[in-house]
Amino acid sequence: QVQLVESGGGLVQAGGSLRLSCAASGRTFSSLAMGWFRQAPGKEREFVAAISVSGGSTTYADSVKGRFTISRDNAKNTVSLQMNSLKPEDTAAYYCAARTSSFRGSLYSTKNVYNYWGQGTQVTVSS
Repeated sequence: QVQLVESGGGLVQAGGSLRLSCAASGRTFSSLAMGWFRQAPGKEREFVAAISVSGGSTTYADSVKGRFTISRDNAKNTVSLQMNSLKPEDTAAYYCAARTSSFRGSLYSTKNVYNYWGQGTQVTVSS
């Protein structure tokens, strides 16, 4: 079992920055592929970013590419999402997700393949 706890959400003006963190426990973090998803009211949960077990590969949704950066620290069992140049349309609850992976370079952008989810942290971007 894996427990995920997100932090770092809040209210920010358009053009500002936030850094989300997700702390993992309960399983060897270095065996987990990680991802960030978001869900706005009335919308489906959508993919934001993913990082491989090794940390050497990342992928992003087109809507955040060039503005968001995902990273992980296997020594601290954390994954982070640095969000710059925030827009009102980035407003959503952001969720950290994890799944075990035998392939250190694999990336997962589909929510259905993730086994573990955090409780979410709210990000609100005002115009």
